Amino acid sequence: MINLYNSHIATLSIHRVGNKSRNEGFLLSANPFEMDDELAPLLKEFFLKPFRDKEENYYQFAHESDLEFHEMFQLVSQIFEQPEQIHEFSKKITTHLFDQSMHPHIKSGEVYIAYLENVQLDNEKMDAVGIFKSEIKQDFLQFSEGENNLMAHLQQGVNLNKLDKGAIIFNSKKEEGYKILSVDSNRYDARYWLESFLGVDSFADENFLTKKYLKFCQDFAKDVVLPAEDKKEEVMFMNRAVNHFAKNDLFEESAFVNEVIDNPDLIPEFKHYKTEQAPKYKIEDLTSFPIANTAVTAARKKIKNTIQLDTNIQIKMDFINPESAEKFVEKGWDEEKQMYYYLVYFNQEQKS
Repeated sequence: MINLYNSHIATLSIHRVGNKSRNEGFLLSANPFEMDDELAPLLKEFFLKPFRDKEENYYQFAHESDLEFHEMFQLVSQIFEQPEQIHEFSKKITTHLFDQSMHPHIKSGEVYIAYLENVQLDNEKMDAVGIFKSEIKQDFLQFSEGENNLMAHLQQGVNLNKLDKGAIIFNSKKEEGYKILSVDSNRYDARYWLESFLGVDSFADENFLTKKYLKFCQDFAKDVVLPAEDKKEEVMFMNRAVNHFAKNDLFEESAFVNEVIDNPDLIPEFKHYKTEQAPKYKIEDLTSFPIANTAVTAARKKIKNTIQLDTNIQIKMDFINPESAEKFVEKGWDEEKQMYYYLVYFNQEQKS
């Protein structure tokens, strides 16, 4: 959980980087940028607002052999050790970004590198390094007064309501590659920012593991439970799965399987599906982990609990009271009409 409201930009360096494949070059500022009292809160909001509004999916620096060979990990580590030297390190970060700007779709833009103080992560105050980039320029009108006329001038600038790219590297979990958040408003070059420049992989914390396991369960319900049984059982399986996560602090796969899978014939199917599909979700050897409640809440909102029929009728299942679907909804086959049907029992209609 992050809290950026009380954070402070201690120092800020601004450079410009172009597209290397188009020989656009780059510009490194000789000195840090001097903010005034009017601009400082606007820049803070510009940089940090996208991170307050997005889901917390953390990354970490990753290298195939060792982090000591990871350029960005080394530069950020040196910044945390010598924050007073961040401007010199910011030049190296910008040069590294320029070297990765080879794809013709990559746009030139301004690079902002900030040292952030009083950042709160998981209820702990710490410093962080922010790396941000503005790419898209917008037209705006600037006005000036003549002797008897008001004159309009078309200019271009950066919209402070939309950050194009950004990353916050928290001074936390250094041994694992730091905890990192990233935003990217322009998806045409996602690999350039996350993979080529930052060189990160997903941070396998409880939030990541909870989300991945629930996504695995959702696909198992769609690929195995639905064909083997019906839509009602697919919905109910996911309902039981989410409820199991919601009421437990620690996930244990054996307990999960026994509680969630009603049909014993599907237990070997579940194990087989995991063996085949686990690498896709990065849960190969995962049988026990702490559960993140925020991830469960987010997953519950995304899971569909509606049975959509081809007769333009919908049956919405209640995730809060799943026993109602078990007791009061039955599926059958009508020989005369040669159609399936759902039989729904109730005492009275509820007023909406």
